Amino acid sequence: MSLTPSSRPGPTGWPKGILRPLDDVPPGGQLPLFGFLSQLWQYRDGLTYLSPAPLYHSAPQAAVGLAIRHGGTVVIMEKFDPEQYLSLVERYRVTHSQLVPTMFSRMLKLPEQVRSRYDLSSLETAVHAAAPCPMPVKQQMIDWWVPILLEYYASTEAIGFSVCGSKEWLAHPGTVGKVVLGELHILDESFAPAPPGTPGTLWFRPGSPFSYFDDVEKTVESTSPDGSMVTVGDVGYLDDDGYLYLTDRATFMIISGGVNIYPQECENLLITNPKVADAAVFGVPNEDLGEEVKAVVQLMPGIDPGPDTAAELIAFCRGHLAHIKCPRSVDFTDQLPRLPTGKLYKKPLRDSYWGESRSRIV
Repeated sequence: MSLTPSSRPGPTGWPKGILRPLDDVPPGGQLPLFGFLSQLWQYRDGLTYLSPAPLYHSAPQAAVGLAIRHGGTVVIMEKFDPEQYLSLVERYRVTHSQLVPTMFSRMLKLPEQVRSRYDLSSLETAVHAAAPCPMPVKQQMIDWWVPILLEYYASTEAIGFSVCGSKEWLAHPGTVGKVVLGELHILDESFAPAPPGTPGTLWFRPGSPFSYFDDVEKTVESTSPDGSMVTVGDVGYLDDDGYLYLTDRATFMIISGGVNIYPQECENLLITNPKVADAAVFGVPNEDLGEEVKAVVQLMPGIDPGPDTAAELIAFCRGHLAHIKCPRSVDFTDQLPRLPTGKLYKKPLRDSYWGESRSRIV
């Protein structure tokens, strides 16, 4: 079966494969990376782990596997529901769990009498990652669950990790912690070091080399000219104490509720609609999901740029794509900004929806 852009495998785009040299570990041994994760996530023998996230994501899959390796009990939710999550913590005396910020947000929106109904005292460590956590949400979760939240920043490429406990975050609000694996260099576009407080691209000297499966171009783009450093395209800065803060996303990928969404797929679909002359899709702020999908559309002459057309285009997208990939709202413009090469100049368009904030994180 041939694959078209609308029928490619994977939840939101082509899955990326990461190739690394095999570690010299016997079949029954544990890979060094997973030993590191066990310490990072504060696992212990006999823990009870609650998994509220789908197991096709790398972090939940690793978390469940490591819990089993520690002789622990694993409780897996078929679908995240905020009150059910709390009830499962009480019922099974859960000690460890890993969540994404959207789950925090939805639990916080439960009525106070519901949130206070369940005994959560068994929780020892609540790990969160996958997407930046809005500062008000993080603060409210620390107030509710006391300082058991443990945040980390990483990527499937495993080129570097930072980690931040609740007490560190309270002293440095908004940080994703200090780097504990990989040698971080924050560089400007000319590969010069960015001073503290100045955003730049995050480059790591990885402990283990890697390449992207069947994607030489992406591998080259992610590697520094001298071959010594690798990036996944994230942007951030260090403060004077060495704490890392993220200020932008890798390329224009949208992270909504911890799920990566590739906007090009929706753009490619919208342009096929007979009423659309051009389209741009990107992430805009959403207090619950972190980001939501927004489409800005240039219509064909004579088409009314009103709410009926917007609703029609959203329905058109939902007829062809998973709903999470589709725009929640559509704005219209007379002309989308394109470079002379024909490349869509999306950054200033997207930035206009984020206001004056230096951060692209809600």
